[in-house]
Order: sequence, then C-alpha cells, then structure tokens
Amino acid sequence: MTATTSSRLRTEVPGPESRALHLRRTSAVAAGVGSVLPAYVTSASGGLLTDADGNTLIDLGSGIAVTNVGHAAPAVVDRVREQAERFTHTCFMITPYEGYVEVCETLNQLTPGDHEKRSVLFNSGAEAVENAVKIARVATGRQAVVVFDHAYHGRTNLTMALTAKSVPYKHGFGPFAPEVYRVPGSYPCHDGLTGEDAAAAAIDRIEKQLGPGSVAAIVIEPIQGEGGFIEPAPGFLPALSRWCEANGAVFVADEVQTGFCRTGAWFASEHEDVVPDMIATAKGIAGGLPLAAVTGRAELMDAVPPGGLGGTYGGNPIACAAALGAIETMRTENLADAAKSIGDTVLPRLRAVAQQTGVIGDVRGRGAMLAVEFVRPGTPEPDPDLTKRVAAACHAAGVVVLTCGTYGNVVRLLPPLTMPADLLDEGLSVLETSIREEASR
Repeated sequence: MTATTSSRLRTEVPGPESRALHLRRTSAVAAGVGSVLPAYVTSASGGLLTDADGNTLIDLGSGIAVTNVGHAAPAVVDRVREQAERFTHTCFMITPYEGYVEVCETLNQLTPGDHEKRSVLFNSGAEAVENAVKIARVATGRQAVVVFDHAYHGRTNLTMALTAKSVPYKHGFGPFAPEVYRVPGSYPCHDGLTGEDAAAAAIDRIEKQLGPGSVAAIVIEPIQGEGGFIEPAPGFLPALSRWCEANGAVFVADEVQTGFCRTGAWFASEHEDVVPDMIATAKGIAGGLPLAAVTGRAELMDAVPPGGLGGTYGGNPIACAAALGAIETMRTENLADAAKSIGDTVLPRLRAVAQQTGVIGDVRGRGAMLAVEFVRPGTPEPDPDLTKRVAAACHAAGVVVLTCGTYGNVVRLLPPLTMPADLLDEGLSVLETSIREEASR
C-alpha cells in the first residue's frame, strides 16, 4: 500500500529493535497481557508515537482514550514534576493532602447536575465501577445490579460479571459475583428500535424478572465502549434514568471511556441532559497517570461509613496533580469543541467510504469517539476478518487504530483531542486507503 506516512517510517512496523524488545518480553511478561501493535514506544508528542526503531506512528488510539490532552501536556508535566519534588505518597487514608480534596471539588463541579455531591478517588476504571456498585448497595439496602448486552465494565471479579463479552475478558475466570442481571440495550443499526421502545423492553425485563424493589443500581455506559462504540437511540438513557428515580434505584453512568471531553461534551450523559446519581470516571482524567473516581449525590456517597471506601494508592498525590493539569488543559484549550471538530471531519469522510465500498454497516460516534462497523456485503453479518486486515494495514503504514465490538468487527478511533488537523487528515487517509484496498481483496 502506498501510504502518506511512508516518509515517517524508517523500518517495517514493528522493526528490528521492537522485535528484539518483544523477544525479551516473552520471557519476562505474562502471556495474558496482549498488545495491539508491538512497536515499543520511546517518546510521544503531538499525536505521534516514536518507537525504538525511530518510526513515528500516528496515534488514533490515545492509549484507549487516556491521553485526551496529548501525550505530555505541559500543564500535566509541570504539575507532576512539582508534586514529585515535594512528596510522592503518604496515603490519603493516613495523612491527607490538598490535591485529593481539590480533585474531588473539581469533579463535584464538573459532573452533571447542580445537586450536592461527594467524590472518592481510586486507581482504575474497574475499581471505580466496582465501588459505585458497593455504594449503591449500601445506600439502597438492595443487591441486584442491572447491566446490558455488549457492556464492558472491567476485569475485576465483580466487573467481569458486569461485562458481557466472554472471550477474552471472562472465559475461565469464574465463578463470578452474584446478583448481576443482563438485559437488552439499544443498538440502533441492528434492533431498529427507538430509544423509548428499547428502554421499554429493558424495563419490562427488569420488572418481570427482578421487580423494581430489588434493584440497587442500573449501570450503563452512555456510549458502549469495548462492545462496539454503540451509541443508544435518543431517549433510551433518559427513560432508564426516570425509571431509576421512580423506583428508588441508583442510575450509575460508567463514563470511564466517554468522559473528559471525549464525545464533545465534558461527559456523554450531557448530550441528553441525563443527570446520573453516580458517575464513574478514569482514563482521560489525569493525562496518562492512573486515577479514577466515583462522584455522586451526597446522600448516596455518605451512606458508606468511614473505612468502607479507599485504597493504598487511590488518589495518589502525583496522579491528583496530573488530573488538575489535565482538566486545566481541557478548559483552557476548549477540548470539548476540539472533539466536536474531529467528529465533524471524520464522520463525513468515513460515510463516503461506506457508500463506495459496501462493506461498512455503520459509521457512528460522537466527538472524537468514532467507529466503523464492518459487515459482509449486502448483509448485517459481522466481518471480523476484514476488520483485522484493515487494522493490520493501518499498523503497517504507521497508523495506530484499535478494534472492538462483541463480534470483533469494529474499528474505533480515539485520537488525542489536541491532534493537529493535518496529522488527523494524514491518519484518516491511511485508514480510508486501507479500507478500500482490503475491501477489494
């Protein structure tokens, strides 16, 4: 394939230095940890990753929606450096510090709703979701948790139970936590339902199989991530939120992947004016450092007695400093609007490719959370083989793209929100060429 990125590549991808590093890895790192593209990165900036062979790769993955503010945002770097020079850890549960409090204050202000809120900090998205469930159960005195087809919520034991897809996330790892119940969601290009009708079907299942008085929480991604970047039909989320309010259940928005300007709003719940009772965040919160949070209504969050929440590293001071720098960058550079501009650029171009090739069942997304779903021509049948070939062609040409979906037939795009327009255009051109060439094989 003739790629516009060829001038950025010194070797094949991965090159000899990366292959040597990968050989070391096989004897040191557990096989269960995979990598999409084993090109070993030595530096990153401006939407470009430089690998051990000197190749520069266009990053349309952002470390799975983590580096929203770029790979080394100055405000993040400066705050991290200053904090590391003062102290790296005390454990907030032992001797607290202002940075943790300031992050919680900021989250309480940023997240949807003007009600009184509280926040608590953790290390990962799975940890945040798991603690949201814990809080909901204590606050309601109920046990049942409702989740959805195609959901992904993490890899801990409880969040594996919440996650829908078996391989590779769940197979062989059971038994799983009980009192988790799965219902149909909204997948507009496949179910053809309005949001209200899809919600009615889900609610009917909940009421018949559980009863409203048993439900502690409904946990849902406003746009499903690993399940295929599935954006529910309008009206679906508000209907579920209203049902929770009417029946004393907690509406938990898992915004781990959708949060922090990724979808063109600070949080994806805002697109339909949904105000979650609790919201779980991570990934883009801290510019690449491990941090996560649960933010929710004060009366819910305060239902857990002292000592019931926490963790040794949760809200580490360096991660808190990074979060404050990342949020400062999002505000000053108006990255929510930057995400909208990315979507406005990408969606028309990929929809044109869909019309030309006949192998794309849907092009969808909000802001800079975008997806292409591949199907066999003339059918809704998933085509994971074509998806793999398209991704591999992009990787060989020096463009990092990710795949996802219950059926493995979705290419997803998550560029840094700070990516220059010309670099986005270059990466998108490689993707378009890869689709056309692989579709014609």
